[in-house]
Amino acid sequence: MIIAGSKEPAYCTPFSDGEHTALADTTREKGGSGGGFWPHNLLEAALATCINITVRKYAGKHGIPLTGASAKVQLDRSRPGEAIFGYEVELEGNLTQAQRDALLEVAGDCPVKATLLKKISFKYGVD
Repeated sequence: MIIAGSKEPAYCTPFSDGEHTALADTTREKGGSGGGFWPHNLLEAALATCINITVRKYAGKHGIPLTGASAKVQLDRSRPGEAIFGYEVELEGNLTQAQRDALLEVAGDCPVKATLLKKISFKYGVD
């Protein structure tokens, strides 16, 4: 569970899972200070970090000599009624084409993507 609070300047929003803390904010153009991640950036971060972790875990489990990985995610909200998450993965290491293909395939199956593909609904109240 994440809990978000309030602090100055306006719209600066600390959030925490009880162990880790970070800041969210909005842009200066929208009245914020730009002092933290924008909420939509956090959606991008959730997917990018999940892709990265998934690829690295798979490589470790299967003995693939991955020495580094990076994932880039960009959320396109320009179409009404649609959100498109574009992503790219860069892999480092002495990898065969088959290993690269396997890592890129598993990247597309990360748990956050699986969650985002489900029917999403909202309710007031936390269990």
